[in-house]
Amino acid sequence: MLPWSAELAGRLDQHVIVSERLRGNPLGDPHERPVWVYTPPGYEREADRRYPAVYVIQGFTGHVAMWANRTPFRQPFPELADGVFARGEAPPAVLVYVDAWTSVGGSQYLDSPGTGDYHSYLCDEIVAWVDARYRTLPDRDHRAIAGKSSGGYGAMVTAMLRPDLFGALATHAGDALFEACYAPDFPSVARMLRDHYGGDYDAFRADLSGRLFGTKETDAKLVEMYGYAAAYSAEPDGRVRLPFDGNGRIVPEVWERWLALDPVRMAEREPYAQALRTMRAIWIDAGTRDQWYLDLGATAFREAVAAAGVPDERVRFELFDATHTAIEYRYAPAISWLCSFAAPPARRVRRA
Repeated sequence: MLPWSAELAGRLDQHVIVSERLRGNPLGDPHERPVWVYTPPGYEREADRRYPAVYVIQGFTGHVAMWANRTPFRQPFPELADGVFARGEAPPAVLVYVDAWTSVGGSQYLDSPGTGDYHSYLCDEIVAWVDARYRTLPDRDHRAIAGKSSGGYGAMVTAMLRPDLFGALATHAGDALFEACYAPDFPSVARMLRDHYGGDYDAFRADLSGRLFGTKETDAKLVEMYGYAAAYSAEPDGRVRLPFDGNGRIVPEVWERWLALDPVRMAEREPYAQALRTMRAIWIDAGTRDQWYLDLGATAFREAVAAAGVPDERVRFELFDATHTAIEYRYAPAISWLCSFAAPPARRVRRA
């Protein structure tokens, strides 16, 4: 693998979208956001052809420029996806790389008074913006969403919340089964807050604002937990409530708000089960050594999808030997599989 950027067979356009839904958001984060749009080989030549679209979203702390990050002996995902289309391994599609970064680490792709209207920004603004400027097939049967970690969470919940927009999804180690992926960290976060900040998250945030992130070993876990709480359990005035007290003990009324947004539990009730039954394709995977036990979450979500009545032939489920990190090689096969369902009938390829 060359250590430098490779030439794409398709084209990657970099734009800025002005979001009215993010204007004046409670964190004061930018309402002008980058959005990258990939068009496959042949897009310029076949001026009358329209394409399915896959929206690609990132995990916690992710922002769109990170798609260009390179590590030794590995290719970043935009190059891996381009290779799938260049080799003819999938029907060609438009890929949309969405930025939903926030100054508390992420948005979970939800509308929240603690972060802003990131669900509406994605669904009501970005989708319409892309369809107006690119030759997409502008309907849910030809539109999919995919992501890893918090992006996998976003893929699951966005498809369940807006089945009118998205007809397929892929989740790679997506946040699910909250008692397995989140609750084990409650005592350690409570201890960190007690020992370093007198139990006060405001003291932590004030401290962090005056120095580089990561210069204290507690930074990552404290930012992560606060970011989740800002998305799941902020009050209408923006006040962020934690689902546990100073001893790490669960606060039931707040924890129930988190559980109501757990993809596993959402899939078990209507109208979300019905939304899943309308999906043309659902890809679910995770590493068996995932540090946040998201392999258990993936399995529980797969079981909930089956219980909702989604036929097995529409679902691809796999656990593989890996941790939570460095699984970008899983994304391109999922894109290929989604496109085999989302392409117009005459353009589809035989699924493996």
